[in-house]
This record gives sequence, structure tokens and C-alpha cells, in this order.
Amino acid sequence: MINNYVAQIRTRVGIYASKKSSNVFDGSYKSIYQGNGLDFENLREYIPGDSIRDIDWKASSRSGKVLVKRYIAEKKHNIMLVFDSGKNMTAVTKALESKHKVALNAGGTVAYLAGLNGDNVGAIYNRSGLIQYYPLKTGTMNIERILTEYGKEDFEGYMGDIEKSLQYIIRYINRKMIVFVITDDKGMSTVSDDTIKKLTYQHDVLFINISDADITEKNAYSVEKDQYVPDFIADNKELKAMEHQAKKALLEHNEKKLSKYKIVTTQVDSEEDIVDKITELLGGHKHANSR
Repeated sequence: MINNYVAQIRTRVGIYASKKSSNVFDGSYKSIYQGNGLDFENLREYIPGDSIRDIDWKASSRSGKVLVKRYIAEKKHNIMLVFDSGKNMTAVTKALESKHKVALNAGGTVAYLAGLNGDNVGAIYNRSGLIQYYPLKTGTMNIERILTEYGKEDFEGYMGDIEKSLQYIIRYINRKMIVFVITDDKGMSTVSDDTIKKLTYQHDVLFINISDADITEKNAYSVEKDQYVPDFIADNKELKAMEHQAKKALLEHNEKKLSKYKIVTTQVDSEEDIVDKITELLGGHKHANSR
């Protein structure tokens, strides 16, 4: 079943890529780093010594000036997926979809889009206190192994520890990376300011927030109490107002902490909007770091 689900992610990303463009991230992704290789950026006037092979004859004809193509450096990226785990991920999103599956789909989408660019992909998550680490590698087989292993995890019986996973990166991984942290509001709130500061010193860090369903919705399930919420609680207007205020306060706390280090985040409620949300996330990251 997990293998079928992984195949669905791959197919969805492939369809999206063919419909959108050859570069799904429209420049936001590649522009994070510059390195080896060549990637077309814009045109400039010819300077003696430029290769005639770089002359854009059509553009030159239109402008009346000799124009050459200008290139920026491009290099292979290192993409690290940091998945949240534990009982929190057994709950459902605002769209009443499994948080675990939405997280898997979000990570899978990032991984397959990175794979289209030939990038290295790795992953980290915490299994009942033990770090599960998948080193940075290229190729579809590597991506599918990561997603299959995370997808078949049973998170019952323990709470996740996203802070411990991020600390592992700080202590043991020296390569510069783009780190995608896939968690929820509660997970974000547990990441310390010191950890964020150390991470952003070396890496680009982006957060994908998997939403939580409201506890006062009908048929809501409490992960902490391991039971469905009684209707008389779900219908209580005072409790709804309190929950709304608590979520708002947590959101503001997280936004303040992340914005201090120019970290952008996006909230994902359902599998359907994942690719657009990730593209939007990268655009926000590019803008935040260009100011």
C-alpha cells in the first residue's frame, strides 16, 4: 500500500512538471545557491573577448545592438527533509486528511522535484527517541526508500522531537543544505531559538506546517486523550473561542521566532495544494533573503 502511495506522489509530480515547465520552481529553487555549471540569466551588450557562440542573434537584430547571453553559476543542491513523527502525526489536518500522509506527500513532492534537478536528497526523523538518518544521495531509488520507510512508520506510543532531529544536523552534518522542516504548529514551537540560529548560520531553512483540525469540530479526535471529543465539548462556544485564541497565540509566537531569522513557512491542509504551496514557499524564501 505504501509503495502504491509513493508511486502516486511520483506520478502527480511528473504530471505537474510537464504541465508547468521544465523547471518547476521557476528559478526560486536554483537561485538559492550559485556554484558550478551554467544557467542562462539575461542579456548584456557584447564586450570584446566574449565568445561569438554566446551572441543572441535574434535579440541583437531586434535591439540594434550586439547582445550576448549572460550566465550565472549553478550547482547541485543538498536537500534535507526533516520529518516530524510521533502521536501528533497520527491526527488529521483541517481538511480531515491524515497528517502523516500529508507530511509524506509534502516531503515526497520536494524530493521528486529536487530529483528532476539531479540534486542530492536525504532525510531525518525521530523514532521513539532514536534518530533515523538517510544520507544525501541522488536518484529515484534513494527517494523512494526514504518515503517508503517514513510512510510505514507507526507513531503510536510516543511524542515526536523535531528539536532532536535538528540538533543532529547541527552536530554531525557539515555540508551546506536546504533544510525542509515538515512539522506542525506545536512542533515549530518546540524548536529553540538557539537551534534555529545555529541552523541558519550554515543552511537555508524552510518550514512546511501541516495543519491541525480544530478540536471543537464534529467527529474530532484527541490524540493526547486517545478518544473522540464528546459532542457537548465540540458544541461549546466558549471552548471554540478559547481554542481560536490559543491557536492564534501559537501562530504569532512561531511567526515571530522564524521571521527573526528570515525563515518563511507555508501551511498545508491537504494533499491537493502541496505543490503550489511549496512553490509559493520557495518564492517567499527568495524574497525574504533578497532584502
